[in-house]
This record gives sequence, structure tokens and C-alpha cells, in this order.
Amino acid sequence: MNAKQWRVGIFLFNDVEVLDFAGPFEVFSVAALENGQKPFVVETVSEKGTMIYARNGLKVQPDFSFDTMPKFDILVIPGGPGAREREINNDKVITWIESQMKNVQLMTSVCTGALLLAKAGLLKDKMATTHWASYERLEKEFPEVEVQRDVKFVDEGNVITSGGISAGINMTFHIVKRLVGPQVAQGTAKRMEYDIII
Repeated sequence: MNAKQWRVGIFLFNDVEVLDFAGPFEVFSVAALENGQKPFVVETVSEKGTMIYARNGLKVQPDFSFDTMPKFDILVIPGGPGAREREINNDKVITWIESQMKNVQLMTSVCTGALLLAKAGLLKDKMATTHWASYERLEKEFPEVEVQRDVKFVDEGNVITSGGISAGINMTFHIVKRLVGPQVAQGTAKRMEYDIII
């Protein structure tokens, strides 16, 4: 009998912070059970499915558009200039994030992706974190969110937010540990040569 597999969707957009999505992509993709089976299938999605230009010009071709994507179990909403300056004002994106909440087991954000979750109403009366440079913005614009400072991530059950950029890696290890156990998380960290306390 096969172990459970989770389908992970990572949202991409122009000026997304590279490590915000590449960090979780790497952790989820590298994670493997003792028998070699992969517990996570990782795919990318953007609004239109066309090539996106990540921060500093990295070109990425998403797997799906909003219209062609499958149902995801875990959704990762990264941050970056594109999130806090443009996507937060993109009604189609905010409505899509809000609508995905009823489909996914875990809704997650990295860095200023938390602003998009807050705008979609998903952080109401919850504790959350974001990049340190955006603590005050999150508090000011979304007073219903209980902002947590100086933490790598905040787990609120079905919603998990992480701090800036590399903190998304810590959050993803936490998810791996939570869903498939500390041994798999430890093994993944070892393969990645990433120092983490599991």
C-alpha cells in the first residue's frame, strides 16, 4: 500500500522573491520516506500560466494557470516586491487565495505572502508573522491579525506563516515533520546540508 502523497502548489508571480518559493520547493521535493517514496508532489501555478520573471530576473515557467491547476493539498504563497506592491491589489489573486482555503489542508505563506493571506481574510483573529521589515505594515493594515515578531514561523493549524525569505525553509521542515515525522525531516535536512533543529 502506498503512503499518502500531498500535492503542493507554489504560487508564482512577477517579482516574487526567489528563495521564498525555491526554498520550500527544494525541501518538499527532496523529502523522501525510507523506502524512497516521495510524500510530496510539488508544482507551480501562476494567474495566467505564462512565464514569470522572479526578483532579479530569474525566469520561471509555471506548471499551471488558475484555470488549469489541479486541487492542491498544500498551497505556498511567497512574498517579495511583487506581492506587497502589486498582487495585494490584484482582486483576482486575492479572490483565488480566499477560494483555495476550502480546498487545501494547509495554507502557508512565506515572507510578505502573509499580506496576501491577510487581504484574503485568512489571518483574521490568528497569530501570524512576516518579514521583519513588514511587521508594522501587517499590523497597521490588518489590525485583526496578531503579529508575532522574531519567530521563523507561526503554526495556526490549517494556516502557517513564516518570516522572511530563508525562514520559509524552516517552515517547510516543520510541515514535513508534522505530516511525515521527524526522521524524514532530519534526513531531508541532512541531504540538503541544512542545519536545523527538528
